[in-house]
Amino acid sequence: MNRFRPSTLALLSLLALSACSRTTAGSVAAETDRPAPVASTATPAERPRNVIFIIGDGMGTAQVYSSIVNQGGNRSQFLRFPYTGFSRTYSANRYTTDSGAGGTALLCGQKIDNQAVGYTPEGQACPSLLVTAHERGLATGFVVTSSVLDATPASTYAHVPHRKMFDTISMQMAHAPFDLMIGGDRNHFLPRHRHDGLAPLDTLRQRGYTLALTLAELQKVAHTPLCALLTPDDPSMAGVRDPLLTEGVSKALALLPDSSHGFMLMIEGSQIDWACHNNDTAYLRQELNDFEQMLRLVLDYAQADGQTLVVVTADHETGGTTLLTGDIAGRQNTIHFVTEGHTGIMVPVFAFGPGAHLFSGIQENTDVYRKVKQLLLD
Repeated sequence: MNRFRPSTLALLSLLALSACSRTTAGSVAAETDRPAPVASTATPAERPRNVIFIIGDGMGTAQVYSSIVNQGGNRSQFLRFPYTGFSRTYSANRYTTDSGAGGTALLCGQKIDNQAVGYTPEGQACPSLLVTAHERGLATGFVVTSSVLDATPASTYAHVPHRKMFDTISMQMAHAPFDLMIGGDRNHFLPRHRHDGLAPLDTLRQRGYTLALTLAELQKVAHTPLCALLTPDDPSMAGVRDPLLTEGVSKALALLPDSSHGFMLMIEGSQIDWACHNNDTAYLRQELNDFEQMLRLVLDYAQADGQTLVVVTADHETGGTTLLTGDIAGRQNTIHFVTEGHTGIMVPVFAFGPGAHLFSGIQENTDVYRKVKQLLLD
Protein backbone atom coordinates (compact mmCIF):
# COMPACT_ATOMS: atom_id res chain seq x y z
CA MET A 1 0.00 0.00 0.00
CA ASN A 2 2.73 2.44 -0.94
CA ARG A 3 1.16 5.80 -1.66
CA PHE A 4 4.04 7.76 -3.15
CA ARG A 5 6.53 7.41 -5.91
CA PRO A 6 9.90 5.88 -5.02
CA SER A 7 12.88 8.10 -5.66
CA THR A 8 16.61 8.03 -5.29
CA LEU A 9 16.31 10.54 -2.46
CA ALA A 10 13.74 8.44 -0.61
CA LEU A 11 15.84 5.29 -0.99
CA LEU A 12 18.95 7.05 0.24
CA SER A 13 16.97 8.35 3.21
CA LEU A 14 15.82 4.84 4.07
CA LEU A 15 19.38 3.54 3.87
CA ALA A 16 20.59 6.32 6.11
CA LEU A 17 17.88 5.61 8.67
CA SER A 18 18.69 1.91 8.63
CA ALA A 19 22.31 2.69 9.38
CA CYS A 20 21.39 4.56 12.57
CA SER A 21 21.93 2.52 15.70
CA ARG A 22 19.23 2.36 18.35
CA THR A 23 21.62 3.82 20.89
CA THR A 24 22.15 6.94 18.79
CA ALA A 25 18.51 7.32 17.78
CA GLY A 26 17.19 6.43 21.20
CA SER A 27 19.15 9.22 22.79
CA VAL A 28 16.86 11.67 21.01
CA ALA A 29 13.92 10.52 23.11
CA ALA A 30 15.86 10.42 26.37
CA GLU A 31 16.18 14.16 26.90
CA THR A 32 17.37 14.55 30.46
CA ASP A 33 17.04 18.33 30.26
CA ARG A 34 13.40 18.31 29.25
CA PRO A 35 11.27 20.57 31.49
CA ALA A 36 8.77 18.85 33.75
CA PRO A 37 5.21 18.77 32.33
CA VAL A 38 2.98 21.60 33.49
CA ALA A 39 -0.09 20.38 35.35
CA SER A 40 -3.55 21.31 34.09
CA THR A 41 -4.78 24.66 35.41
CA ALA A 42 -8.30 24.29 34.03
CA THR A 43 -11.14 24.91 36.46
CA PRO A 44 -14.18 22.61 36.47
CA ALA A 45 -16.04 25.21 34.40
CA GLU A 46 -13.27 25.05 31.80
CA ARG A 47 -13.37 21.29 31.41
CA PRO A 48 -15.06 20.02 28.26
CA ARG A 49 -17.86 17.50 28.09
CA ASN A 50 -16.73 16.40 24.64
CA VAL A 51 -13.44 16.36 22.72
CA ILE A 52 -12.96 16.35 18.95
CA PHE A 53 -9.33 15.46 18.23
CA ILE A 54 -8.35 16.22 14.63
CA ILE A 55 -5.14 15.10 12.92
CA GLY A 56 -4.02 16.49 9.59
CA ASP A 57 -1.61 13.75 8.59
CA GLY A 58 1.61 15.35 7.29
CA MET A 59 0.27 18.87 7.89
CA GLY A 60 2.96 21.37 8.82
CA THR A 61 2.93 25.15 9.08
CA ALA A 62 3.46 25.65 5.34
CA GLN A 63 0.47 23.48 4.47
CA VAL A 64 -1.68 25.42 6.94
CA TYR A 65 -0.58 28.81 5.67
CA SER A 66 -1.06 27.75 2.06
CA SER A 67 -4.65 26.87 2.95
CA ILE A 68 -5.17 30.19 4.75
CA VAL A 69 -4.04 32.09 1.66
CA ASN A 70 -6.01 29.92 -0.76
CA GLN A 71 -9.22 30.39 1.24
CA GLY A 72 -8.86 34.17 0.90
CA GLY A 73 -9.33 37.02 3.36
CA ASN A 74 -10.37 35.73 6.77
CA ARG A 75 -12.31 32.74 5.43
CA SER A 76 -9.92 30.03 6.59
CA GLN A 77 -11.23 28.01 9.51
CA PHE A 78 -7.73 27.89 11.01
CA LEU A 79 -8.16 31.58 11.88
CA ARG A 80 -11.04 30.75 14.23
CA PHE A 81 -8.79 29.04 16.76
CA PRO A 82 -7.94 31.37 19.68
CA TYR A 83 -4.99 29.29 20.92
CA THR A 84 -2.06 27.91 18.96
CA GLY A 85 1.16 26.11 19.79
CA PHE A 86 3.69 23.64 18.40
CA SER A 87 4.31 19.92 18.88
CA ARG A 88 7.66 18.11 18.77
CA THR A 89 7.22 14.92 16.80
CA TYR A 90 10.34 12.69 17.14
CA SER A 91 9.73 9.02 17.93
CA ALA A 92 11.46 6.69 20.41
CA ASN A 93 14.08 5.61 17.88
CA ARG A 94 14.12 8.24 15.14
CA TYR A 95 14.45 12.01 14.85
CA THR A 96 11.83 11.84 12.09
CA THR A 97 8.72 9.91 13.06
CA ASP A 98 6.37 7.88 10.92
CA SER A 99 2.58 7.93 11.26
CA GLY A 100 2.39 4.86 13.51
CA ALA A 101 4.70 6.32 16.13
CA GLY A 102 3.30 9.82 15.63
CA GLY A 103 -0.31 8.70 15.96
CA THR A 104 0.51 6.57 19.00
CA ALA A 105 2.22 9.49 20.74
CA LEU A 106 -0.83 11.72 20.20
CA LEU A 107 -3.50 9.13 20.95
CA CYS A 108 -1.77 6.81 23.45
CA GLY A 109 0.74 9.16 25.09
CA GLN A 110 3.79 6.97 24.43
CA LYS A 111 6.92 7.58 22.37
CA ILE A 112 7.35 4.34 20.43
CA ASP A 113 9.53 3.05 17.57
CA ASN A 114 8.76 3.88 13.97
CA GLN A 115 6.58 1.26 12.21
CA ALA A 116 4.89 0.10 15.43
CA VAL A 117 1.32 1.05 16.38
CA GLY A 118 0.09 1.19 19.98
CA TYR A 119 3.02 -1.03 20.97
CA THR A 120 5.96 0.13 23.09
CA PRO A 121 9.64 -0.77 22.52
CA GLU A 122 9.32 -3.01 25.59
CA GLY A 123 6.52 -4.99 23.90
CA GLN A 124 3.65 -3.52 25.91
CA ALA A 125 0.27 -2.48 24.48
CA CYS A 126 -0.71 1.09 25.30
CA PRO A 127 -4.41 2.05 25.38
CA SER A 128 -5.62 5.04 23.40
CA LEU A 129 -7.64 8.03 24.54
CA LEU A 130 -10.67 6.58 22.76
CA VAL A 131 -10.40 3.27 24.60
CA THR A 132 -10.03 5.05 27.94
CA ALA A 133 -12.96 7.33 27.07
CA HIS A 134 -15.10 4.29 26.31
CA GLU A 135 -14.15 2.74 29.66
CA ARG A 136 -15.29 5.96 31.38
CA GLY A 137 -18.70 5.75 29.68
CA LEU A 138 -18.23 8.24 26.85
CA ALA A 139 -19.37 7.59 23.29
CA THR A 140 -16.39 7.18 20.97
CA GLY A 141 -15.56 6.99 17.29
CA PHE A 142 -13.35 7.98 14.39
CA VAL A 143 -13.71 9.28 10.83
CA VAL A 144 -10.78 9.09 8.39
CA THR A 145 -10.16 9.59 4.66
CA SER A 146 -7.88 6.55 4.49
CA SER A 147 -8.16 2.86 5.13
CA VAL A 148 -9.51 2.30 8.62
CA LEU A 149 -6.40 0.12 9.07
CA ASP A 150 -3.93 2.89 8.28
CA ALA A 151 -1.49 3.95 10.99
CA THR A 152 -3.42 6.85 12.52
CA PRO A 153 -6.83 5.21 12.90
CA ALA A 154 -5.09 1.99 13.97
CA SER A 155 -3.47 3.97 16.79
CA THR A 156 -6.90 4.25 18.39
CA TYR A 157 -7.43 0.48 18.78
CA ALA A 158 -4.47 -1.66 17.55
CA HIS A 159 -1.32 -3.00 19.22
CA VAL A 160 1.17 -4.37 16.69
CA PRO A 161 4.96 -4.20 16.22
CA HIS A 162 4.49 -3.30 12.53
CA ARG A 163 1.85 -1.12 10.93
CA LYS A 164 1.53 -3.35 7.83
CA MET A 165 0.13 -6.33 9.78
CA PHE A 166 -3.28 -5.69 8.22
CA ASP A 167 -4.84 -9.09 8.94
CA THR A 168 -4.08 -8.70 12.64
CA ILE A 169 -5.06 -5.03 12.71
CA SER A 170 -8.43 -5.67 11.04
CA MET A 171 -9.31 -8.36 13.58
CA GLN A 172 -8.31 -6.02 16.39
CA MET A 173 -10.59 -3.36 14.90
CA ALA A 174 -13.43 -5.88 14.64
CA HIS A 175 -13.19 -6.17 18.45
CA ALA A 176 -12.73 -2.42 19.12
CA PRO A 177 -15.24 -0.97 21.62
CA PHE A 178 -16.12 2.16 19.66
CA ASP A 179 -19.60 3.36 18.77
CA LEU A 180 -18.68 4.59 15.32
CA MET A 181 -15.89 3.82 12.80
CA ILE A 182 -15.90 5.44 9.34
CA GLY A 183 -13.33 5.16 6.55
CA GLY A 184 -12.33 2.90 3.67
CA ASP A 185 -10.85 -0.53 2.86
CA ARG A 186 -13.51 -3.20 3.31
CA ASN A 187 -11.46 -5.76 1.33
CA HIS A 188 -9.29 -6.52 4.37
CA PHE A 189 -12.46 -7.48 6.24
CA LEU A 190 -13.44 -10.17 3.70
CA PRO A 191 -11.90 -13.68 3.86
CA ARG A 192 -11.04 -13.86 0.14
CA HIS A 193 -8.64 -10.94 0.50
CA ARG A 194 -6.86 -12.28 3.61
CA HIS A 195 -4.08 -14.74 4.33
CA ASP A 196 -5.86 -16.27 7.32
CA GLY A 197 -9.31 -16.75 5.77
CA LEU A 198 -11.06 -14.99 8.68
CA ALA A 199 -13.95 -12.58 8.24
CA PRO A 200 -13.76 -9.53 10.51
CA LEU A 201 -16.89 -8.19 8.79
CA ASP A 202 -18.85 -11.14 10.22
CA THR A 203 -17.41 -10.40 13.66
CA LEU A 204 -18.68 -6.83 13.44
CA ARG A 205 -22.14 -8.06 12.40
CA GLN A 206 -22.21 -10.53 15.28
CA ARG A 207 -21.33 -7.73 17.68
CA GLY A 208 -24.39 -5.77 16.50
CA TYR A 209 -22.76 -3.21 14.24
CA THR A 210 -24.75 -1.68 11.41
CA LEU A 211 -22.51 -1.96 8.36
CA ALA A 212 -22.59 0.80 5.74
CA LEU A 213 -20.71 0.04 2.54
CA THR A 214 -21.76 3.11 0.53
CA LEU A 215 -22.28 6.78 1.31
CA ALA A 216 -26.01 6.36 0.65
CA GLU A 217 -26.17 3.59 3.25
CA LEU A 218 -24.22 5.71 5.72
CA GLN A 219 -26.64 8.60 5.35
CA LYS A 220 -29.58 6.33 6.30
CA VAL A 221 -28.05 5.03 9.55
CA ALA A 222 -29.84 6.41 12.60
CA HIS A 223 -28.13 4.62 15.49
CA THR A 224 -24.87 3.19 16.77
CA PRO A 225 -22.85 1.01 16.78
CA LEU A 226 -21.90 1.80 13.20
CA CYS A 227 -19.02 0.69 10.99
CA ALA A 228 -18.83 2.33 7.56
CA LEU A 229 -16.31 0.83 5.12
CA LEU A 230 -17.10 3.01 2.14
CA THR A 231 -14.48 1.89 -0.40
CA PRO A 232 -12.98 -1.48 -1.40
CA ASP A 233 -9.43 -0.20 -0.89
CA ASP A 234 -8.13 3.27 0.02
CA PRO A 235 -10.52 6.14 -0.75
CA SER A 236 -9.71 8.30 -3.77
CA MET A 237 -8.33 11.81 -3.43
CA ALA A 238 -10.56 14.78 -2.64
CA GLY A 239 -12.26 16.06 -5.78
CA VAL A 240 -12.67 12.48 -6.95
CA ARG A 241 -14.06 10.69 -3.90
CA ASP A 242 -17.52 11.40 -2.54
CA PRO A 243 -17.73 13.82 0.43
CA LEU A 244 -16.60 11.10 2.83
CA LEU A 245 -15.03 13.48 5.34
CA THR A 246 -17.84 16.00 5.71
CA GLU A 247 -20.59 13.37 5.51
CA GLY A 248 -18.78 11.09 7.94
CA VAL A 249 -18.23 13.89 10.45
CA SER A 250 -21.82 15.10 10.05
CA LYS A 251 -23.05 11.59 10.84
CA ALA A 252 -20.74 11.34 13.84
CA LEU A 253 -21.94 14.69 15.19
CA ALA A 254 -25.53 13.54 14.76
CA LEU A 255 -25.07 10.21 16.57
CA LEU A 256 -22.37 10.55 19.25
CA PRO A 257 -23.94 13.39 21.30
CA ASP A 258 -26.76 11.00 22.29
CA SER A 259 -24.42 9.74 25.02
CA SER A 260 -25.32 10.95 28.50
CA HIS A 261 -21.61 11.13 29.45
CA GLY A 262 -20.23 13.07 26.49
CA PHE A 263 -18.16 11.83 23.57
CA MET A 264 -14.72 11.73 22.03
CA LEU A 265 -14.28 11.76 18.26
CA MET A 266 -11.01 11.40 16.35
CA ILE A 267 -10.92 12.77 12.80
CA GLU A 268 -8.05 12.43 10.33
CA GLY A 269 -7.46 14.30 7.09
CA SER A 270 -5.35 11.36 5.96
CA GLN A 271 -4.44 12.31 2.43
CA ILE A 272 -2.70 15.61 3.12
CA ASP A 273 0.22 13.29 3.81
CA TRP A 274 -0.24 11.31 0.59
CA ALA A 275 -0.37 14.47 -1.52
CA CYS A 276 2.90 15.68 0.00
CA HIS A 277 4.55 12.27 -0.47
CA ASN A 278 3.61 12.63 -4.14
CA ASN A 279 4.83 16.26 -4.22
CA ASP A 280 1.49 16.98 -5.90
CA THR A 281 0.36 20.58 -5.38
CA ALA A 282 -3.12 20.21 -6.90
CA TYR A 283 -3.79 17.10 -4.80
CA LEU A 284 -2.62 18.92 -1.66
CA ARG A 285 -4.87 21.92 -2.32
CA GLN A 286 -7.90 19.65 -2.74
CA GLU A 287 -7.17 17.85 0.52
CA LEU A 288 -6.66 21.09 2.42
CA ASN A 289 -9.92 22.50 1.05
CA ASP A 290 -11.69 19.31 2.16
CA PHE A 291 -10.08 19.71 5.59
CA GLU A 292 -11.31 23.32 5.80
CA GLN A 293 -14.89 22.26 5.05
CA MET A 294 -14.70 19.67 7.80
CA LEU A 295 -13.28 22.23 10.25
CA ARG A 296 -16.23 24.52 9.55
CA LEU A 297 -18.67 21.76 10.54
CA VAL A 298 -16.73 20.95 13.70
CA LEU A 299 -16.15 24.53 14.85
CA ASP A 300 -19.76 25.53 14.17
CA TYR A 301 -20.85 22.57 16.30
CA ALA A 302 -18.40 23.38 19.11
CA GLN A 303 -19.30 27.07 19.09
CA ALA A 304 -23.02 26.32 19.38
CA ASP A 305 -22.50 23.56 21.95
CA GLY A 306 -20.14 25.45 24.26
CA GLN A 307 -18.93 22.25 25.96
CA THR A 308 -16.72 20.80 23.24
CA LEU A 309 -12.94 21.11 23.03
CA VAL A 310 -11.50 20.93 19.52
CA VAL A 311 -7.79 20.15 19.15
CA VAL A 312 -6.13 20.10 15.71
CA THR A 313 -2.55 19.02 15.08
CA ALA A 314 -0.43 16.71 12.91
CA ASP A 315 1.51 13.52 13.52
CA HIS A 316 4.43 14.93 11.49
CA GLU A 317 5.20 17.14 8.50
CA THR A 318 5.59 15.61 5.04
CA GLY A 319 7.43 16.91 2.01
CA GLY A 320 9.57 19.60 3.57
CA THR A 321 6.89 21.87 2.18
CA THR A 322 7.73 25.53 1.71
CA LEU A 323 6.17 28.63 0.15
CA LEU A 324 8.54 30.90 -1.73
CA THR A 325 6.18 33.20 -3.64
CA GLY A 326 2.51 34.08 -3.54
CA ASP A 327 -0.21 36.66 -4.00
CA ILE A 328 -2.41 37.35 -0.98
CA ALA A 329 -5.03 39.28 -2.95
CA GLY A 330 -5.05 36.64 -5.66
CA ARG A 331 -5.34 33.80 -3.10
CA GLN A 332 -2.36 32.04 -4.63
CA ASN A 333 1.00 30.71 -3.51
CA THR A 334 3.68 28.53 -5.02
CA ILE A 335 4.34 25.31 -3.13
CA HIS A 336 7.77 23.66 -3.24
CA PHE A 337 8.79 20.31 -1.76
CA VAL A 338 12.21 19.35 -0.43
CA THR A 339 11.59 15.61 -0.07
CA GLU A 340 9.06 12.88 -0.79
CA GLY A 341 9.33 11.71 2.82
CA HIS A 342 8.58 13.00 6.30
CA THR A 343 10.58 15.68 8.10
CA GLY A 344 11.41 16.16 11.76
CA ILE A 345 10.23 19.77 12.12
CA MET A 346 7.66 20.85 14.69
CA VAL A 347 4.01 20.92 13.67
CA PRO A 348 1.26 23.37 14.69
CA VAL A 349 -1.37 22.78 17.37
CA PHE A 350 -4.73 24.60 17.35
CA ALA A 351 -7.32 24.58 20.14
CA PHE A 352 -10.86 25.90 20.57
CA GLY A 353 -13.28 25.51 23.47
CA PRO A 354 -13.04 24.69 27.20
CA GLY A 355 -9.42 24.20 28.26
CA ALA A 356 -8.02 25.39 24.91
CA HIS A 357 -5.50 27.72 26.58
CA LEU A 358 -3.49 24.72 27.80
CA PHE A 359 -2.36 23.86 24.27
CA SER A 360 -0.32 26.99 23.59
CA GLY A 361 3.49 26.96 23.60
CA ILE A 362 5.99 24.32 22.48
CA GLN A 363 5.10 20.85 23.73
CA GLU A 364 5.79 17.19 23.13
CA ASN A 365 3.27 15.28 21.03
CA THR A 366 2.73 13.13 24.14
CA ASP A 367 1.84 16.31 26.06
CA VAL A 368 -1.07 16.89 23.68
CA TYR A 369 -2.36 13.45 24.70
CA ARG A 370 -1.79 14.20 28.38
CA LYS A 371 -3.64 17.52 28.30
CA VAL A 372 -6.65 16.03 26.53
CA LYS A 373 -6.73 13.18 29.05
CA GLN A 374 -6.49 15.55 32.04
CA LEU A 375 -9.30 17.72 30.74
CA LEU A 376 -11.72 15.02 29.67
CA LEU A 377 -10.94 11.86 31.60
CA ASP A 378 -9.04 12.60 34.85
